[in-house]
Amino acid sequence: MSYADLDDLLARGRAALARGPVALIFSEDGIELASTLAHHRRLGFRTVVLFAPLRLRLEGPAAEGILRVGLDTSVPGAVFAAVNRVIGAVPDGTWLYYAYNAEYLLFPFCETRTVGELLAFHTEERREAMITYVIDLYAADLSAAPNAVDRDDAHLDRAGYYALARRDRWGNLRERQLDFFGGLRWRFEEHVPPARRRIDRVGLFRARPGLALREDHTLTDEEMNTYACPWHHNLTAAICSFRTAKALRTNPGSRDAIATFHWHNSVRFGWNSQQLMDLGLMEPGQWF
Repeated sequence: MSYADLDDLLARGRAALARGPVALIFSEDGIELASTLAHHRRLGFRTVVLFAPLRLRLEGPAAEGILRVGLDTSVPGAVFAAVNRVIGAVPDGTWLYYAYNAEYLLFPFCETRTVGELLAFHTEERREAMITYVIDLYAADLSAAPNAVDRDDAHLDRAGYYALARRDRWGNLRERQLDFFGGLRWRFEEHVPPARRRIDRVGLFRARPGLALREDHTLTDEEMNTYACPWHHNLTAAICSFRTAKALRTNPGSRDAIATFHWHNSVRFGWNSQQLMDLGLMEPGQWF
């Protein structure tokens, strides 16, 4: 089903948004869009909404079962504005997920369990949001993949991740909140604005009236920005993403300065959750 814009979706297709969990996918350039949509459908999202310019063509199996909404994602703030409008339109308690093309959600044991099962368990633990760590993927051979995107030869960093205490505007420490860094945004930080260097994103959360997503990928409810509850560790997930690699290869200032993303801590990505857990890049919590 196709909608001219978000106003059209909310006028004619609001009922479809009531079938959660809902995945909101924002297409910036069309690269690996079909694989992104297929991946999230396989995870078990009941509704997948694609936001993309209407001129971008999507045909065949990739288009089946997708709600397509016209949106110019290049407009500053457009993605966050769209997410916040969806938050206000879906039933209270609906689980939402948002990501971009060439980004792939993985969570502990996702090979045998659905995202619905994941979120049902997380809800039982009285959690209304889940921290996702954006793990940079990149092609090892940039001569073979000039845009740094190659799913068959995807690599990630096995080391170089760290966290710093998160403080409020008065300098006080925020309880159970940290700013996480690593990956390409750490190794090539001179090409990345400081506000975009963090790799943590509240990628999964339950909608409710008054809640809003901020442009730093946190929510206006501070408890929903925590990585764990007070009594034990909770599930976390990873969004394995070519987005930073694509940007560094697209931006003229960084493209000519970077000959390769590969270094001694690069490892081939196996596209499985066990590898991410072994590297400490996501937490299974009590979910065995």
